[in-house]
Amino acid sequence: MDTLLLQSFIDSALAEDMAFTDLTAQATISQTQQGKATIIAKADGVLSGCAIAQQVFNTMDTSIHQAWHKTDQDQVQAGDIICQLEGNMRMLLSAERTALNFMQHLSGIATATALFIDVLKGTNCDIVDTRKTTPGLRLLEKKAVVDGGGRNHRMDLASGMLIKENHIEAAGSITDAVAACQKLSPNTWIEVECETLDEVVEAVHVCPDIILLDNMDIATVEEARKLVPSSILLEASGNITLTNARNYAQTGINRIAVGAITHSAPSLDLSMRVSRLES
Repeated sequence: MDTLLLQSFIDSALAEDMAFTDLTAQATISQTQQGKATIIAKADGVLSGCAIAQQVFNTMDTSIHQAWHKTDQDQVQAGDIICQLEGNMRMLLSAERTALNFMQHLSGIATATALFIDVLKGTNCDIVDTRKTTPGLRLLEKKAVVDGGGRNHRMDLASGMLIKENHIEAAGSITDAVAACQKLSPNTWIEVECETLDEVVEAVHVCPDIILLDNMDIATVEEARKLVPSSILLEASGNITLTNARNYAQTGINRIAVGAITHSAPSLDLSMRVSRLES
């Protein structure tokens, strides 16, 4: 990620928390008190956001010493030490919540993604994300998906053309919608969302780059797989969970899009404990 953009995320988060005006820390901790801190995993999962947390502490105080034992993409178990820090105790505590907020949220996404990846082991099906992300945090959340072993779909509305039911309604048909997209931007990839097998047949005739099977049951996906040539990437989405994802993958589709890995992933439980250093 661009360094300036990453710094802007961090500056905004620290400003939101008024981290440089931490009244509790100012009241209870002397200005010169030194301390050490340990960030620990309290649950099993996959890490993301470690690099951001490191920069949070650097932004608060460049003299904070950081020893990271784990990093992005690493698997952790409850009790694992992720990082040990040493420096001004006020600065450590004032940065704590912002650093952990990033790490817990993004590690939750990486962990949710990794669970799907584990379910699909041995298949040729990928897990991809969607645009169902937190406004302003998309780049971070999509990186977390990659940290968990998934792949990114469209980063934004200018990265590709995804023709959904509303576009089809507005254009008049799948055929007309694909033709319009090809005319506007011939070199941009096109994906067509299909809700029925008849729509799949029509989409195949106009040969988009990707066909998305939306909210189809496994039996219907199996039928669609027979209709779509291997030259067109086949994707499924909608009501696909850890329980049924493998069954969908075994139909021969190329990938599964899961919005829940970003919009509904629970945070990974992490904690930071500090102790005083005697001068």
